[in-house]
Amino acid sequence: MMHGLLWFPLLLAFVLLASLGWLERRRQNLFRLWSDSSELAKLDGCGAARLKNGELCWSSFHAGSFKDEGRFVIKTLELVELMSLSSGDTPLAHESQGRCRLRLIGEGRQMDVPFSDAERARRWMEQLMAKARCDL
Repeated sequence: MMHGLLWFPLLLAFVLLASLGWLERRRQNLFRLWSDSSELAKLDGCGAARLKNGELCWSSFHAGSFKDEGRFVIKTLELVELMSLSSGDTPLAHESQGRCRLRLIGEGRQMDVPFSDAERARRWMEQLMAKARCDL
């Protein structure tokens, strides 16, 4: 009986890890369906984003589905800035890493797309500006 009680916390940990793995797999499968035939797509801890038919759309994952957070037409893109995620309007230094956001500016409006990795955000910034120039 005592040996069974010792293994019980390990059984609970296994069930917890298995359920978390199942949730992550479900999130990734939903992302594959959501981003199907996109020109550019990302999924990270901050959410998902895709570029499809000249429109950038980003979403967050809530209750088993993706909830739209915003949209931006790439043709209207004038400027993309890499900003710090938590410190207001502070631009991110080139050597900085970690969580950040891309500020999209065009047609008198601005929107922020969150990223959990600054290096990926820098690559996206270059690709978005290249797409914007191609669409003009």
